[in-house]
Amino acid sequence: MPKIMTETASDVHVEAARIQQQVKDYLGLRTSDLIFEYGTMDGKAKLDLITINPRHNQSFLFHSETGADKIDALKKMLDYVQNFKEKENSYTIQWVAKSESELHTSYFRASNILDALEKLYYGRDRNTITVFSVVLNPVS
Repeated sequence: MPKIMTETASDVHVEAARIQQQVKDYLGLRTSDLIFEYGTMDGKAKLDLITINPRHNQSFLFHSETGADKIDALKKMLDYVQNFKEKENSYTIQWVAKSESELHTSYFRASNILDALEKLYYGRDRNTITVFSVVLNPVS
């Protein structure tokens, strides 16, 4: 009688690690500069991909995806990172943290200005950052 293979939790973790590595490799970021944050939303798996800028030590939302489960959300994220440059606009945001005086420049891909600002403000109190400019970059 043939053995029926069932997917175990460790198989899911191995698959998740494999896809996460593909995302990191595709973006060309170090492991320390990319965070995969998992949660649930409306009964679905939610994945927030967060980048950390080592120059000013701030984190920003790169993109969010939802899926039927963790693996589905990861596969959607991999598809996004492979295609986002063709689908979204590039924005430059200049900002200062309240506790500092140095002007920082950050770059975001988003469908519109509000989405770019949401990525900037992700996970923080909006009163901790002063935005000086948001510019839609020309298409090259």
